[in-house]
Amino acid sequence: NLRFIVNGNKTILNQLISKRKILKNICEIRHSKDIISMDDKPTHAMRNGKESSMWGTIEAVKNKDAHAAVSCGNTGALMAISTIRLRKLPGVYRPAIAILWPSSNSLGFNFMLDVGADIRADAPDLLKYALMGASYARNGFGLVRPRVGLLNVGTEEHKGRLELKEANDLISESVENGEYEYVGFVEGNDIPSNRVDVIVTDGFTGNIALKTGEGTASMIGAAMRESFKATFLSKLCAIFAIVPLKRFSKRIDPRRKNGGVFLGLNGTVVKSHGAADATGITAAINLAIQLAEMSFNEKLAARVASAAIGSDGSEKQ
Repeated sequence: NLRFIVNGNKTILNQLISKRKILKNICEIRHSKDIISMDDKPTHAMRNGKESSMWGTIEAVKNKDAHAAVSCGNTGALMAISTIRLRKLPGVYRPAIAILWPSSNSLGFNFMLDVGADIRADAPDLLKYALMGASYARNGFGLVRPRVGLLNVGTEEHKGRLELKEANDLISESVENGEYEYVGFVEGNDIPSNRVDVIVTDGFTGNIALKTGEGTASMIGAAMRESFKATFLSKLCAIFAIVPLKRFSKRIDPRRKNGGVFLGLNGTVVKSHGAADATGITAAINLAIQLAEMSFNEKLAARVASAAIGSDGSEKQ
């Protein structure tokens, strides 16, 4: 029963989709005469983007024509349009972008948020991120009691900025319902570890960590390919090691974990990397399908509604 609503230039899309019979039968093309470029500011997109493919995509979710949206476009513009058209869930002041990070735990990845929706986050925001991140892991991927950690420069309670110390107290207090386990402060080297399942941070720190991880993975892959091509003996070794090398490559390949989910909105929106190839876009689409099939956003909304966060950060059930 899977169907796609594809927004964009109808002439170009018809030419591309008609080449694949299976796509032709399950795709509805909706013409959009404008596009939002990667250089457009969110304010420009909001004022001038109503005829764009991005706007049409979010509008389809708003009107219940689609269960989820996937876009490779401008992140700031996509977040702005999604927030204005879908609206934030009650009690959410700042939505967050949650990603899957390759790790050594049983799932093969951890969850991290925020990675760029908003560079600021105070203590109540970080508490809300913890609640939404735990709900994402539990309702989207079946983790019964996710382990949540707050990213900091050290694990000691006296370290870090004031808002981190305050958030540490708030998240600790909210554990009483037993929906997740709070492991306290975690450091950068814990992000891919089995110590934690959900890493909570502000969008500035999270985005830098994400881009650093992507760059490191790319560098390691390039260095390994160069090393195995260096000599005849190294090429021979590569032949014998091809199976474990492919297994390792799949495990750390960021393309296979592509797709950042906008948490805190009245609708499911998945942001794919702008430079994603077919493998990456497939991963983002599969993630959107999985979340839609599990009615994830409805479960997230129910969880957020059950905790009204006061201005002082206290939780009211």
